[in-house]
Amino acid sequence: MSARQRAAGLAALLSLLLSACVTTTNTVGQATTIGHPGNMSDAANVNMQLGIRYLQQGDLAIAQQKLDRALSEDPHNGAIHGWLGILNERLGKNKDADREFRTALELSPRDPFILNEYAVYLCSHDRATEGVRYFEQSATNPLYRTPWVAYTNAGVCLRQAHQDSEAAQRFARALQINPGYTEAVFQSSDLDLLQHHYADGRQRIDVYLLHSPATPDLLLLGWRLARAESNADAQQRYAGRLAQEFPNSEQARSIANLRPDSG
Repeated sequence: MSARQRAAGLAALLSLLLSACVTTTNTVGQATTIGHPGNMSDAANVNMQLGIRYLQQGDLAIAQQKLDRALSEDPHNGAIHGWLGILNERLGKNKDADREFRTALELSPRDPFILNEYAVYLCSHDRATEGVRYFEQSATNPLYRTPWVAYTNAGVCLRQAHQDSEAAQRFARALQINPGYTEAVFQSSDLDLLQHHYADGRQRIDVYLLHSPATPDLLLLGWRLARAESNADAQQRYAGRLAQEFPNSEQARSIANLRPDSG
């Protein structure tokens, strides 16, 4: 399993967290979900939103200033502490990050956004058991609208910790809830490739492709499964779709000069 594959779900989730929380609507996963900015002072809310934006842009020094100011204006708001946790991790201050995440959870113990934030942090720091526990708390939280994402990320966390059997269970749970979730299909089928369950992985991808748009990663994974299975017809089919639908992709280029039955 490559580093990209191990971290794909976690990185995707962290990107979602950073991009989704810059507004003040009431949709789960946005700013109002974590710490409920509607209950904080206007000044604290403005400074938190500015801090999030600067954090997204990579300007960590100004993000620190804005989030510190927001915290001084509302020191008991879990949202601010959660974002300070993300910021401190980006700054390499892991002890400070852990403290901020724990404070955020003390203030907002059922907030699914904070649970996910802390889970991502824990899994990124080789604390899989704790991280999975928080992902699953988020997944079972009725306020969280996308539990399949949390289960998938729990699976990615477990793969990273080389607990593949447990990871497969989480991917299966994610797909039971949402069979069309691309990342869960990819992760589960990639795990099948590793475990030599080639037919199972390919069948999962083929069922997905009947109802959902293809992606270059899924088509390449299907091709790799077919190659491992010595199924030349299936190899040609995946390669053909890659060439037709994603001709300029890295995935298409990676197999363009290989024969369908090459090993």
